[in-house]
Amino acid sequence: MNTRVSTGLILLATLSSCANGLSSNGVPVRIIAERGGFVPEGIEYDNNRNRFLTGSISEGTIYEVTSSGRLIPAITSPDLNASVGIEVDEVRDQLFVANSNTASGNGAAELGIYDLATGEQIAMVDLAASIPNKPSDSGHFANDVAVSLAGVAYVTDSRMKIVYKVDRYYRASVLLDFGIDAEYGLNGIEYHPSGILIVASPATAQLLRIPVDNPQRWAVIDLDFPATGGDGLVWASDGSLAVISNNSSRVSKYLSDDNWRTARLSGMASYSGQSTTGAVVGDEIYVVQPHFSDAEPPEIVRAKF
Repeated sequence: MNTRVSTGLILLATLSSCANGLSSNGVPVRIIAERGGFVPEGIEYDNNRNRFLTGSISEGTIYEVTSSGRLIPAITSPDLNASVGIEVDEVRDQLFVANSNTASGNGAAELGIYDLATGEQIAMVDLAASIPNKPSDSGHFANDVAVSLAGVAYVTDSRMKIVYKVDRYYRASVLLDFGIDAEYGLNGIEYHPSGILIVASPATAQLLRIPVDNPQRWAVIDLDFPATGGDGLVWASDGSLAVISNNSSRVSKYLSDDNWRTARLSGMASYSGQSTTGAVVGDEIYVVQPHFSDAEPPEIVRAKF
C-alpha cells in the first residue's frame, strides 16, 4: 500500500529481502542474475511477453532476465556498444535503446529502435549528428529515452546537456540545448500525455518540466522534497512519478495537481545498495541494482511502499 504525506510525516518502507517470495502479481520480489559483468543500467517490463528486459553498459546486449535469474539475449547487434536507458513502446511493439560508447573518449549519442517480436534492428539514429555546428571534440553520453503516445522519442545526452527528438521517420533534431556549462545534469526522462517531458537533474536534485511543443518554456518543477540523485523515472500505476535515486538508496514518488508545475512527495521506499532505474509490473515498481562497485551479480528488486 502506498504511503501518503498527510501530516508532514513520511513513512519509510524497505525493499523486501525475501529471495523466494512472490509479489501480488506473481513476480519474485527479488531476482538475482545468474552472473555479473553485464552492468544493467536500464530496465523495462515487456507486458506483451511478461518479461524483464535490461540493457548492458559493458556488453551492449539487451537481455531478458527470467524469474530464476537466467539471462537470455533478447537483442544483439554490432551497433550496440553500451545500452543505457531503454523504453518499451507497447503500441508498436518496439524497444528504444539509448546507445552510448564508454570505450571511446568522446562517447556516443545514438538511438536504436528494435522489433520486440523478432529482435531485428529497425534503425540506429545518430543523435549527435543533429547538433548544429557541433565541435569535433564534443563528448556525448546518451543516457535515457522516453516515447510519446505517437511514437516520437526523446533522449537525454548527459555530457552535452541536450534533449534530442526523434520523429516517427527516425529523423533526429535538438529539442532543447541547455548549454555545456549549464548547472543541470540531464539523466532520466519520461513523457506525460499532456505533452510535457519530465527530466531528472541529479546535479541539482531537481526535476525539469519541458513542453514538447514549446521547449524554450521549460521550467524547474517546484518540489516539496528534493529529488536527490535522480536517475531513472517511471510512471506508477496510481499516476505518481517514481524517481529512482542512484546515491541515496531510495525511490521517491511524487504527485501533481497542476500538470507538473509543482509536485509533492507521496511515498518513499528505502533500501541498501545502489539502484539506477525502475520498471512497473502491474501495481508494483521494481528497481535494478547493477552492483557497479563490487563483483556481485546484478539484482532486480521490488520497491515496497
